[in-house]
Amino acid sequence: MNFLTKKNRILLREMVKTDFKLRYQGSFIGHLWSILKPMLLFTIMYLVFVRFLKFDDGTPHYAVSLLLGMVTWNFFTEATNMGMLSIVSRGDLLRKINFPKEIIVISSVVGATINYFINILVVFAFALINGVQPSFGVFILIPLFLELFLFATGVAFILATLFVKYRDMGPIWEVMLQAGMYGTPIIYSITYIIQRGHLGIAKVMMMNPLAQIIQELRHFIVYSGATINWDIFENKFFTLIPIILSLSAFVIGYVIFKRNAKKFAEIL
Repeated sequence: MNFLTKKNRILLREMVKTDFKLRYQGSFIGHLWSILKPMLLFTIMYLVFVRFLKFDDGTPHYAVSLLLGMVTWNFFTEATNMGMLSIVSRGDLLRKINFPKEIIVISSVVGATINYFINILVVFAFALINGVQPSFGVFILIPLFLELFLFATGVAFILATLFVKYRDMGPIWEVMLQAGMYGTPIIYSITYIIQRGHLGIAKVMMMNPLAQIIQELRHFIVYSGATINWDIFENKFFTLIPIILSLSAFVIGYVIFKRNAKKFAEIL
């Protein structure tokens, strides 16, 4: 992975800075949208799904859990969407300069990471206001985010490769994300599924790395009674499957990307 050299790290940093400056250029409130957008979406979902449709399963601090799940899902959405478009949007640069192409995709994911940690600070503030007691469980964010970052980057590598050749991937991925959001415990929790007698469905859902990450964040940061993989799988080997899938997604995505990277400039 020669993109880790000093020269390429500098290039990565400059790409991230440029993308971050341009993201909300021309908007009236600028980077405040990084906070306002998820908060507005959270307010709508809370009113619709919790207040009106009663998706609340009785879990303490449910609103905090909902916001944490939404912020985490938004990171995955932003990282994969921006990663998918990154190579095509940098086509001119690819034709002029020879450098590791994976830097472009990684810069998009790093940009999403900055937004994620800004939003995580908002989640922490919201949690304190709602009476969540601070604990050392917050440090679980480090390994869980590393898993999330690898998973999102691997998917972004695959999408970026496909999008160079097949622009139809844009709307296809948009539909897949919409379906994925409802199939991941964001609006509801895994406890909600189990309470309705669907333990088998809950087990299948929790093999999804995003479901595992969101539920463990809720368990260690918000409420220790939130269901995690360790609680529902008798055979503890199954608790490793989401982690294995995340690592596999990164390795497979990187290999696919590297094998096709030399052809990008020709196609674009």
